[in-house]
Amino acid sequence: MKKILQDLNFTELEELVFFYGEKKYRAKQLFEGLMQGKRISDIPISATFREALLAKFEDEPVKIRETFVSKEDGTKKFLFELADGNLIEGVFMRYKYGNTQCVSTQVGCRMGCKFCASTLGGLVRNLTAGEILSQILVVNRLEGGNLKDRAVTNVVLMGSGEPFDNYDNVIKFIKNASAEGGICISPRNVSLSTCGLVPQMKKFAEEGLPVNLTISLHASSDEERGRTMPVANAYSISEIMDACAYYFKKTGRRYIFEYTLIAGENCDKEHAEALAKLVKGKPCHVNLIRLNEVKERSLLAADEKAAYRFLGILEKNGISATLRRSLGSDIGGACGQLRASYLEKKAPPI
Repeated sequence: MKKILQDLNFTELEELVFFYGEKKYRAKQLFEGLMQGKRISDIPISATFREALLAKFEDEPVKIRETFVSKEDGTKKFLFELADGNLIEGVFMRYKYGNTQCVSTQVGCRMGCKFCASTLGGLVRNLTAGEILSQILVVNRLEGGNLKDRAVTNVVLMGSGEPFDNYDNVIKFIKNASAEGGICISPRNVSLSTCGLVPQMKKFAEEGLPVNLTISLHASSDEERGRTMPVANAYSISEIMDACAYYFKKTGRRYIFEYTLIAGENCDKEHAEALAKLVKGKPCHVNLIRLNEVKERSLLAADEKAAYRFLGILEKNGISATLRRSLGSDIGGACGQLRASYLEKKAPPI
């Protein structure tokens, strides 16, 4: 597999241009072209320079292979093909405040959460920073966006993969996505969801990136959490809370807990009261979502009545909470439904 030119920031592109003996302005041409979602072969540079780049870099690291449109709410799910033949998924959702794209950070996932489809095939490989970014660039272009008027205004790292299991590439992606002169997506408009990898959470607090940190909690006790999330065997809820407190101390930004409501598992009155007690007084918000069922799993969604009862108990206890609307469930594009079922290739040998 060739290298990914979209991995490089503007300074690195300048160095590359100088290496090939080209004028400095070529770096700006390349950068702006790439950030508009163009292939290398579509950027107006000299034929000699283009051929030299194509010998080492992928012309189109991420392309849309298929698009699925929800008949219920217009949400779009994209099947992206990578240059090595692996496939990933992403989702484009329209809201009143702007358009949000859910992107993947890995091909598959190794976290093993029992309510999530992405982990069914295990982890194939990490995505590079440029592959993560290119998912946005191609969708932004498809939806009529450009560098001055973006179609993609918000990004959630909630597709397949655990972002903190691909830490370095994710950090570089956030920095490249927010870079001046590019797609310019502010870190404040980026949400990163983790299952609770405590060391990486603390490391992330030191990065100085004002990202919206979201933690998949789904239980208020280690025993219950361990039934659906293997990561609970490595990091306790107490350790996660300490990491959240450290994040707030370093950034001054509140954090968000995701809590999936699963019938017969975590959604009765006692669970709601236990969650309220756990997070009360903390600078956080709770996002509740009824489980989006996965056919290979036996877990079932809590009914709507149970979900609103749970929300009411949290609010009665003074907890900031929201019951999220599920988008794209009819096309397998809702939270927890993105999967690796289309994979045709495995990671190339190292």
